Amino acid sequence: MVRWLTGWATSRSSWPVACCVPQDSAVRAYLAADSPQRRVEAFAVFNIFYQAGIFAGPLVGLALMAFDFRVTAAAAAAVFAVLTIAQLFALPQQGPAPVKEKTSLLADWRTVAANRPFLLFATAMIGSYVLLFQVYPALPLHAKALAPHNESVLLAAIFVISGVVAVGGQLKITRWFAQRWGAGKSLAIGLAVQAVSFVPLMVLPDDHRAGQVAAVAALLVTAAALAVGSVSVFPFEMDAVVALANNRLIGTHYGFYNTIVGVGILIGNLLTGSFMQAAIDAGRPELTWAALMAIGLLSAGALHRLDPTARLRADLQQGVVKAR
Repeated sequence: MVRWLTGWATSRSSWPVACCVPQDSAVRAYLAADSPQRRVEAFAVFNIFYQAGIFAGPLVGLALMAFDFRVTAAAAAAVFAVLTIAQLFALPQQGPAPVKEKTSLLADWRTVAANRPFLLFATAMIGSYVLLFQVYPALPLHAKALAPHNESVLLAAIFVISGVVAVGGQLKITRWFAQRWGAGKSLAIGLAVQAVSFVPLMVLPDDHRAGQVAAVAALLVTAAALAVGSVSVFPFEMDAVVALANNRLIGTHYGFYNTIVGVGILIGNLLTGSFMQAAIDAGRPELTWAALMAIGLLSAGALHRLDPTARLRADLQQGVVKAR
């Protein structure tokens, strides 16, 4: 929620276009260490609360912006302060793990950089993040084109759908994927769901073919399907990093992972924006969504190839959510 508050634009009618960065490496490493036998479920529960903040943030930010942007900034700072105090007193106190041998920071980086399965996995996951982050550049631009006078309402609907799917469906979706396909295949299938979520926009890329109502419905269906794919991937993705790190230097691995996918998001968004404008100028707006679907399917294929690796397949199964 704080990231939404601080990312809120100064215009009352605008929505944030670049926020909700990947969760901090320290948070992920803490969850992995605190729930070693139930990592997937821990990450799923964490994502529920994280997405709840994203869902509530715009609503709170809109209410505060009715007063003054300084009030919004002060509220965000106050939330940070309260969370800091709460974590100091509420989180279990854990001392540092005994170190068998001391290593330098540079040596740790070299260890991670030499972990080829991990690097391949992180590279393959770039596609997932490129698709997920279209909630901020591509979908809002498309919403503005479809409903220039009701852009904020349509954007609100997109974020509400994403939040409701994550908050209401995360655990059920995670358990269903785990029981049906197992941890390794769930990653590839979840990414494939993200990819095919753009099919409605390929079929109805504007309001010229079937009218505005149908085009808006296609946009909302895409947002819902993209949310389902994203929440199905996240817990298994976070657990995969731990598995591929072999339970060593987990925080460092998450830091490298964030860097790799972050660079991918930057490049992906720049290319998507340019391609989207070129496709519109050429009178073929559906090509943008076809390109995004192709990126997702390529990434899903890469993850499918990585699944048979012993470490990813065996270690992930330890964190699979069991039905209660």
